[in-house]
Formats: sequence, structure tokens, C-alpha cells
Amino acid sequence: MAKQAYATSSLVVGYALCSSLLAIINKYAITKFSYPGLLTALQYLTSVVGVWVLGKLGFLCHDAFNLKTAKKFAPAAAVFYLAIFTNTHLLKHANVDTFIVFRSLTPLLVAIADTTFRKQPCPSKLTFLSLVIILGGAVGYVMTDSAFTLTAYSWALAYLITITTEMVYIKHMVTNLGLTTWGFVLYNNLLSLLMAPVFGFLTGEHLSVFRAIESRGQSWFELDSFVAVALSCVFGLLISFFGFAARKAISATAFTVTGVVNKFLTVAINVMIWDKHASTFGLVCLLFTLAGGVLYQQSVATKGNSSAQREAAAKQGRGDDDAVELDEESQRLVSSPKVV
Repeated sequence: MAKQAYATSSLVVGYALCSSLLAIINKYAITKFSYPGLLTALQYLTSVVGVWVLGKLGFLCHDAFNLKTAKKFAPAAAVFYLAIFTNTHLLKHANVDTFIVFRSLTPLLVAIADTTFRKQPCPSKLTFLSLVIILGGAVGYVMTDSAFTLTAYSWALAYLITITTEMVYIKHMVTNLGLTTWGFVLYNNLLSLLMAPVFGFLTGEHLSVFRAIESRGQSWFELDSFVAVALSCVFGLLISFFGFAARKAISATAFTVTGVVNKFLTVAINVMIWDKHASTFGLVCLLFTLAGGVLYQQSVATKGNSSAQREAAAKQGRGDDDAVELDEESQRLVSSPKVV
């Protein structure tokens, strides 16, 4: 029992460290290696090779790659690639705090999209209040951002649109394909890796890479850039492992709470290690936005919990034998909010 608790704790700590440090490491990597497209391609390559090697060694099981499934999965991979692509460019032109603020805005857009396009019920009063808090914190942050540039916020808006699209539509399509978790990681990263050269040529980044190699001649290799990129690639793979393992080892509620704590850790670490962060008032607005996110998660979980209990009670009232089983399954499913 103690051994299992130690293993679970190790997984949670590993996930917390990877999650809280990844945005900062990516910011550091893009600062030292200013080629976003190539950086993300190297991250995809590391994840694909890592999953394949670990699968061969028997540490994990993933779906075999086939063209038919790849064609069905391609739209999801395209949106995923665009989300990572815009995310990396956002980190290149803005600080980590700006990234977190726009990432925290996703519940607001998801709620609007659910109500408008998917004909879902309007948010409850508590959910609406949390969304207003998120919006207020984000507006306050933007208005006081001394590092505001049109380029940075254009990438931020593009990132917000793509990540919201992924949350609202793509998850449903991916679920219907019946892939395992590691199969999802393999398809996502492999198809994104195949898209990387296309975007590299479209953005002209390949010309910048060739010019940099030619100008530096024999001294093109830089140790600090190599370490930054290597850390980014390794942590990208590690967060997949620890994230999926921790999700299985602990409850959905505990996993969600860990994710929220990770955001606060990211802010704290980012402030302590360098000066690439927001002003004091900007940080207050950022924490305000994160608090709204916590309230949103609680409101969604509470609403889902009540619905599950009503459904279970109806089942028991009809005398169904599987009423208890349904109740347990409902509690497990609704303990995780729609948006993390």
C-alpha cells in the first residue's frame, strides 16, 4: 500500500514539475533558438521516436499506424499543429504570463461556442460569474501590459481561436476513432511532423535557418541553444507520460486541481528566475483570471454532479439492476470539468 502511494505521489510530482516548467522551458528555448517551426518539428520528432522506442521495449502500447485512420485523424492533427504553431510564436513575441492569460480565456469562448453552435443550455449563474471574472482579469492584464505589441497579440488571438476550436470540435472526432492514449500521441505528433516542412516553407523560416548556418560557418553549433532545445523536446515527451500516468493513478478531480496548482507554480517560477514577466498589477490581473478559472471548474463540476445524481435516482426508481454501477460511472465522468 505504501509502495503504491509512493508511486502515485511520484507520478503527480513528475506531472506537476513538467507542467509548471514546460511553458518556461519553451520560452527559454525560443529565446535561444529563434526558429519556432523547426523547434516544434524537433519536439514532434522526439515524441514520435520516444513513443515508438518505448512501444518496442514494451513500456507502453500504441495503435499501429495505418493510412485509413491517418486520413480520418488529419483534420484533428492540423488543428493541433496550428495550436502548437501559434503557441510557439506567441511565446517568441510575448512573455509566459501573456500566454497563460490567453490560455485561461478558453472557457469563455468554449461556453459561447457551446451555446451558439452546439445549442447547449446557457451557463449557470455561478459559471457566468466565473467567466466574467476571467474576462475582467484578462482585460485588466491587457490594458496594463507594457510589452504590448500588435504582433504578439495577433499570435495570441490566433492561438486562442485554434485552441478553442480543438476543445469544442476536435475532441469529439478523436474520441470516435477509438484510438488508445499513446496511439493518439503517435498519430498527433507524426502527422504534425509531416506538416512541419510545409509551414516552414510557407513562412520562409527555412531561409532564415540556411542563412544562420552559412553565416556561422564552422561555429554554427551553440551549446546553450542545444541544451534549451533538448530540454524542450524531452519535457514535451515527459509531460505526455506523466500526464497520462497521473490521470490514471488519481481521480479526475485531483488531476484537475493539480493542473490548476501547476498554473500558479508557473507564474511563481517565472517571476523568480528572470525579468521576462508582467508588472505587479499585471500579475494581480493574471491571478484574478486564474481564480476565475478555478471557480469555473468548480461550477461545471457541481452542475455535472447534480445531473448525474438525478439520472442515477431515476434509474433506481425504475428498479434497474445497474443503477449503482451507473451512479459510480456518472460520478467518475462528471468529476472532470469540460475544460481544463
